Amino acid sequence: MMALLQRVSEARVVIGGDTVGQIGAGLLVLVCAEPDDTGALGEKLLAKILKLRIFGDEQGKMNRSVQDVGGGLLIVSQFTLAADTKSGNRPGFTGAAAPALGEALYDRFVAAARAAHPVVQTGRFGADMQVHLVNDGPVTIPLQLRA
Repeated sequence: MMALLQRVSEARVVIGGDTVGQIGAGLLVLVCAEPDDTGALGEKLLAKILKLRIFGDEQGKMNRSVQDVGGGLLIVSQFTLAADTKSGNRPGFTGAAAPALGEALYDRFVAAARAAHPVVQTGRFGADMQVHLVNDGPVTIPLQLRA
């Protein structure tokens, strides 16, 4: 399972002109499930995300986690993280989980996040979403855990 984290001062997801998820300061978490992934792997990835120290302390050093600073999580499914660009000019996406598995793993990831963290918003799996964000730093961190 892979995720791309962006530390944000604000972020929101819009679908068809309606805002469906929005946070202030925190993390925009773009999530992609791969074919061999499991719910347990997603929960391990979530634990890493919640403890990752990428927020500044009093000295401006990255020593605080999203939990430490009380930041929000905006979790958005994004199968394009699995893009294969090794050959040609059109990416392939066979590295992403099939839609049914991807949605089940995304839903489990979101449920685990809601159980572990007080502020969790989401996009909508499979929807055409517009993601608006103000990247704070900028800080962008890729994470990948393999089954």
